[in-house]
Amino acid sequence: MDALVNLMTRRSIRRFTPDPVSDEHIETLLRAAMAAPSAGNAQPWHFITITDRAVMSQLPDIQPHTKMMLIAPLAILVCADVTLEKHEGFWVQDCAAATENLLLAAHAIGLGAVWCGAHPRTAWSEGLARLLNLPHHVRPLSLVAIGRPLEEKEPSDRFRRERIHNERW
Repeated sequence: MDALVNLMTRRSIRRFTPDPVSDEHIETLLRAAMAAPSAGNAQPWHFITITDRAVMSQLPDIQPHTKMMLIAPLAILVCADVTLEKHEGFWVQDCAAATENLLLAAHAIGLGAVWCGAHPRTAWSEGLARLLNLPHHVRPLSLVAIGRPLEEKEPSDRFRRERIHNERW
């Protein structure tokens, strides 16, 4: 898929078939995520793949906007080991870039995905950390539901010329 077409047609997908995501596709998604830029090339990210239905069923109790996890065959938690940072606090940008790469890769290979936030909501982040046994120095940023789409959405034109400022505000 052409890169610009991929960017312009990617949409948040919340309805999935129950079909599992192949190991090959999971590796493709994670390779794409790890190809993201990071501050000082620190690459502080870690990823937890989740397919266990018992775990998936607990996610909406922690982050209430993740009900699609009850159906999605795969979730990936994007986290950062803050001890790997070269520039303090930039783990958020690093993991956001990795999350976006993951979403674009999913769309490019025919999967659907939706970004569900964790950081900066302390209760959500701490709940995910407890559920998934994260070490104290690893911080969750986002939880992505992934699967074969059961819905199709038209591209959305979000371009707003009034939001563009040249040289100064």
